[in-house]
Amino acid sequence: LTRSRTDAATPMVLLVHGGPWARDVWGFNASAQWLANRGYAVLQVNYRSSTGFGKSFLHAGDRQWGATMQDDLTDAVRWAVSQDVALKDKVCIYGGSYGGYACLAGLTFTPDVYACGVDIVGPSNAKTLLDSIPPYWKPIRNDLLMKVGNVDEDEEFNR
Repeated sequence: LTRSRTDAATPMVLLVHGGPWARDVWGFNASAQWLANRGYAVLQVNYRSSTGFGKSFLHAGDRQWGATMQDDLTDAVRWAVSQDVALKDKVCIYGGSYGGYACLAGLTFTPDVYACGVDIVGPSNAKTLLDSIPPYWKPIRNDLLMKVGNVDEDEEFNR
């Protein structure tokens, strides 16, 4: 959590890392600092599937795109509002790659939580994403089916 001020709630940006098999680490983050310098609180969350917290945490996100992984982000925003870090009606969700997907999912599934969102190269459709993988990446596609969900056969997932 990077804050521009600690004496009052401010507008907040939920900065969602890509991957999702990556993580946010303690240290300087240019985007967080730039946003904080302009008056925003910036919250970065290592949601289920983030690396570096053991296999159980990593695999807790298997087949949970737009589900419990998204719940982790929503819960974090609600925490920030309850702690007077963020203004309830001034929260933005922002991310690239998987973070962009999370942005689109957040705006779609929980529109009451976010005032706006920024999606940078986030996939808007998991089936289209996986269907665009070239044949010579077939082993990677099979791994993604286990991680993202079975976009080939799961009708509920593809709704």
